[in-house]
Amino acid sequence: MSLPQQPSDTTVDVVVIGSGTGLAAALSAHEAGLSVVVVEKSAFVGGSTARSGGAFWIPANPVLADQGSGDTYERAATYLENVVAGTAPAERWRSFLDHGAAAVQMLQRTTPMRFVWVRGYSDYHPELPGGAAVGRSCECRPLDLHVLGPDRARLRPTPVAAPVPMPVTGADYKWLNLMARTPGRALPRVLRRVVQGVGGLAIGREYAAGGQAIAAGMFAGVLRAGIPVWTDTSLEHLLTQDGRVTGVELSHHGQSLTVRATRAVVLATGGFDHHLPMRHAHHHPQLQDWSLGAESNTGDGIHAAQEAGAGTDLMDQAWWFPSVAPVGDAAPQILLAERSLPGSLMVDGTGRRFVNESCDYMTFGQATLAQARRDGELPTMWLVFDEKYRSSYVLAGAVFPRAPLPRSWYEAGIAHRANTPAELAQATGAEGLAATLERFNELAAAGVDDDFHRGASAYDRYYGDPTVTPNPNLRPLTGTLYAVQVVLSDLGTCGGIRADGLGRALNETGSPIPGLYAIGNTAANAFGNTYPGAGATIGQGIVYGYIVGRHAANTPPA
Repeated sequence: MSLPQQPSDTTVDVVVIGSGTGLAAALSAHEAGLSVVVVEKSAFVGGSTARSGGAFWIPANPVLADQGSGDTYERAATYLENVVAGTAPAERWRSFLDHGAAAVQMLQRTTPMRFVWVRGYSDYHPELPGGAAVGRSCECRPLDLHVLGPDRARLRPTPVAAPVPMPVTGADYKWLNLMARTPGRALPRVLRRVVQGVGGLAIGREYAAGGQAIAAGMFAGVLRAGIPVWTDTSLEHLLTQDGRVTGVELSHHGQSLTVRATRAVVLATGGFDHHLPMRHAHHHPQLQDWSLGAESNTGDGIHAAQEAGAGTDLMDQAWWFPSVAPVGDAAPQILLAERSLPGSLMVDGTGRRFVNESCDYMTFGQATLAQARRDGELPTMWLVFDEKYRSSYVLAGAVFPRAPLPRSWYEAGIAHRANTPAELAQATGAEGLAATLERFNELAAAGVDDDFHRGASAYDRYYGDPTVTPNPNLRPLTGTLYAVQVVLSDLGTCGGIRADGLGRALNETGSPIPGLYAIGNTAANAFGNTYPGAGATIGQGIVYGYIVGRHAANTPPA
């Protein structure tokens, strides 16, 4: 059937609300023979996926098998059973594992993407049974965005751009951050990516990596399939009849329209990242609007599903991420490798350590909120480091080795410089900092963190400095000291609509709501209150997109 390319009243088999991993649901349903329309609230396609690092964590998938990871379904099941630990229904993560390989194969068939294993990027909890220190994360190889043709302008822009045109993959990031310390590993990568980026432009190509690549790849597959993607079109209400969801009421530039769905409505609208009343109610009343998720993620799908009787779960959870405190209207700048590198530590407003700085970012956020619940307020946090650290590593993706910290940071009071621990403690108000530094330096000199076990996990060490021994995450701080204020940001919320192993939205009693599905951050995290590995959020969005498309195709039409 011929579908309208611009928003208008119509009837389709499946309507997908949201164009991040919702594109995977559209591809799955279309490949299964269904007619599909994708509806996107913003002017851009790609959602938070396009703003992300772009990795996907899908165990025992064919990319891992072809590239020699040795991963197995059985090991992955053991790992997820241990890492989820009952915080989500087992059917959710088991269904994810059952369909993961088929989901990746679908993307290989229906998109121009080619994938690579990020060898060595450890699972986030590799010490648990079934964990993989070699990692299970994969990513898209750099992709020419010209594959989108005139729709290139509709791809959501990246929030982080390299100083010169160059596609930076997740595998590249680790070594680029260590450029001053390991030039033999980093400089060839830099040169290769600069040649690819600048050289590509010279011959009419625009290479991108990370979230831009995977979002563009799925978008290209959708365009190639002839699936309409309606932008600037928001969800107003779900249409129901006799307890079944039968379509959606939409708004496009102030005009109402109706799309009937004979098989399914798939909610892939993201979480409630930028809905502060919900954030304050479910997370903490002092949180500010510092989420790195797409600005259009305001809980629309969750609200609509609740109106239709859907239940929710894990609403207190998010993909937390510590970031440099923003100055003015600037966005937060994430801290990933920076927290693991030697010559640094993190303290709260009292000057005391409170977490293994090198742990995964979701665990870091949970530790921060645990302290907030104990103390009644979000802690003030500081990343403390010395001159050697500043001269050796990239900070917040923007301050390069030996470059001074931005003047605006000092003027805003989020950065301080001092000659002694006592001076830095006075400048930050962190009274216990001097004693903490003395204790930390003693531990770092021994290479063992008795207090928080930094460097004990393979994940910690992945972002460490391999030139520092015996612990790549630890070195005593000496000489001139710096402190940069840190706030709790996130990659999006991950609590939402309760769903089953087929992606079907469930009502308050646990029964499926016919015709309604929820995937990605619109659904409650399939992994409960944990983040098993890099790209788990995109991974489960892709896999459940595949699942719901296939399930809708096997469901009798309304």
